[in-house]
Order: sequence, then structure tokens, then C-alpha cells
Amino acid sequence: MAEGFHDLDWLTRTRAEGDVNAWLERLPYARFIGVTASRDLDGDGMIFHLEPGEHNIGKVLLPALHGGVVAAFMETAGTLDLMLSAREPRLPSIVDFSIDYLRTARVVPTHAKCRLLREGRRLANVQVVAWQESEALPVATARMHLVLGALEPRDA
Repeated sequence: MAEGFHDLDWLTRTRAEGDVNAWLERLPYARFIGVTASRDLDGDGMIFHLEPGEHNIGKVLLPALHGGVVAAFMETAGTLDLMLSAREPRLPSIVDFSIDYLRTARVVPTHAKCRLLREGRRLANVQVVAWQESEALPVATARMHLVLGALEPRDA
């Protein structure tokens, strides 16, 4: 996880405010591929967004987003969504990430929603669904297992 996430006061404050974009600003690769987040107006969670960009294209002839970019987007969304929805501020580490590509991810805005399936004392399971024009037609789904690391204040 990027530097600054170990600042307990900052993480607690941004988490209470639901400021996922402050977290994204500290993740250079998320900024590079164009990940942002907004409140889900139809629910109580977040919707993550991946802006189309030439540097995200994997198949130029189609054109289509690179599968690794789609996976990185979904992994980022799942991890940050868990950080926001966990019972207390934690820094999760991915143990397992499994993705199913369901259709071609064209070079258009892509969105993702996450669902916390289980949060135990040490492990969490998260489901991520990514789509483009219609949430009913996902381009990929993913399952994540994460270890929930304790967050302790660091000496200055």
C-alpha cells in the first residue's frame, strides 16, 4: 500500500468522510490508469470508475482495454471498498484474486461495484462486478480474499 496509508489519523478521517478519492491520489498506478470513485446514488456504497485512455489499450485492432488494466482496476476497487466498509480502519493485503472475463472491455468508461461477502477477525471476502454501458451486462467479475492487517500508530 502507498506511503501515507499508515497515518492512522489521516486514514481514520478520510474513511469517516468516505473520501476514497483522497486514497486514490496516493496510488500512482490508480492515477495513471484513471481510477476515480463516487457515491452510489442508488445504494449506500461506492461506484468506481475507469476512464478510457490510449495507454490502457491491450488490443489495438478491436480496440479493447488490456485485461491487466481491468484486473488492476477491479483489485483497487475491491481493496479500497473493503477499507471503507470494514468495521474498523484496516490495511488489507490480497491473498487471492480470481477474475472472470465475460466480454470484451471496449475503450469506454468502465464502472465497478463491490460487495463485502464476509469480514472475519483476520480475513475478508469481496466480490467485484465491472460493467460499461449497462450494469446488467458485466464485462468481468472478480473474487478477492484479503488478510485484514491491524493498523497501529507509527512513531513520527
